[in-house]
Amino acid sequence: MNCFKFEGTKLDMKKSRLLIVLMFFVSASFGQTFKHIVEGEAQGTTYHITYYDSLNRNYSEEIEAILEAFDQSVSTYVSTSIISKVNANDTTVLLDETFLTCFNRAKDIWKLTNGAFDPTVFPLVNAWGFGPQKKAVIEQQKLDSILQFVGFEKIQLLNGKIVKDDPRVSLDFNAFAQGYSVDVIAQFLQTKKCIHFIVEIGGEVRANGRMDANREWLVGIEKPTYNATANNPIFQVIAVQNEAVATSGNYRKYIEKSGEKLAHHIDPKTGAPTKNNLLSITLITTDCITADATATGLLVLGLKKAKRFLKNHDNYQAMLIYSTRKGGFKTFVTKGFKSKLRKMA
Repeated sequence: MNCFKFEGTKLDMKKSRLLIVLMFFVSASFGQTFKHIVEGEAQGTTYHITYYDSLNRNYSEEIEAILEAFDQSVSTYVSTSIISKVNANDTTVLLDETFLTCFNRAKDIWKLTNGAFDPTVFPLVNAWGFGPQKKAVIEQQKLDSILQFVGFEKIQLLNGKIVKDDPRVSLDFNAFAQGYSVDVIAQFLQTKKCIHFIVEIGGEVRANGRMDANREWLVGIEKPTYNATANNPIFQVIAVQNEAVATSGNYRKYIEKSGEKLAHHIDPKTGAPTKNNLLSITLITTDCITADATATGLLVLGLKKAKRFLKNHDNYQAMLIYSTRKGGFKTFVTKGFKSKLRKMA
């Protein structure tokens, strides 16, 4: 068995979150189908895609083009992207399907998590030094002034146009855009009649079918240890079939202030990094944009509220990893997630 570890680089445009490790066997293809592996860099991180195709078609160029177009729509690190123009109040900007899908699904998850997931925290992300501007302004007076134009209720989509209550309202889809890019590539492969594939971008995963006739696709979840640069050991392995997996964590991207580690997830109600004992959340559901955005929101809510959410929404299966007072960590695993756990080789 070969184990491949995929991690974001220091340029990672999304959030730094719990690394997901994709594990697969180098094996013979299904019958007369052909196995293809496509790898590269996009969105400030890496991607690894494996698919089987009976016609032996190579989609590497198409996949690269899709990901480039994706950045031109929703990357805040691209000054000419649609989202950057929206943030700059460009009245001539034309919204595409990618932006509209991200905006509408973000609204859904914002409501579902009672505002814990909120893409209008972009100015706060920059103020704390986690965004492209890297300002690291953390005085309370400054944060209070920024909070006046933070809140997803302050921006609407009306007749295909963005309307803001305040021109300073800005959007940041980086907390879930990689998840949606996984869905976009998966949908592309499905239109080409590919049944068996796995797509991983920056640690977010969507898998269809199986690895081969006898084996499932396997995804490894990293041990939650504070580490900004290197890989951590694999903590658990799960089987994934016709599902998406996303993980959000508090220990990969952080700053230190007065000896305290401050996570990059911002609470939109306080304007400050979240402070709770929830280290990471791994969610399994039908699509990656939903898993990715919801995991971010639950991480902001904290352990108690996250458990309550999962109890009331059985379309999500999850593993929560949280710290203890003695410095260790424990897990909470839903029944459905527990059935997907596999022994590590």
